[in-house]
Amino acid sequence: MAVRHQLIRRPPSAVWAVLADPTRYGEWVVGPSQSEPLDGTWPEVGSQIRYTVRLGPWAADGTTTVRHQEVGRELELEAAFNPLGTARIFLQLRPWGEETLVVCDEHPLRGLGGTLHNPFSEAALQLRHRGMLARLARVVAQSPAPYRTGTSHA
Repeated sequence: MAVRHQLIRRPPSAVWAVLADPTRYGEWVVGPSQSEPLDGTWPEVGSQIRYTVRLGPWAADGTTTVRHQEVGRELELEAAFNPLGTARIFLQLRPWGEETLVVCDEHPLRGLGGTLHNPFSEAALQLRHRGMLARLARVVAQSPAPYRTGTSHA
């Protein structure tokens, strides 16, 4: 099981704002070149994003479905990409002072990816996560700060 973490120098609300925006999925996930919501409810449980992966002239679509979420804290996804099968991706946001510790846990779930899962594919997942979490940190850092309710400036 590939588990990796990244400290992002913004509060969990800023990280969640990026994760909750379905149009930004392709900006932080390694692989997709573009993404679009299949309904207007992302990141509600059962909502989906369609994404496109391109390698030169070749392109293929996949879908990602939200399987679990706790607003501002956890997002659990099932990414499906034929013929590889599906993978479970769990993102947890932990407050770390004024920053956020993001923990990513991914493993193959169904299909060819699960059948061929081995130490080499695990190492590839670790490299993918390193890139994905670094991209997420960049996207969050470049995003405007989300509006925070209940704060006082007295």
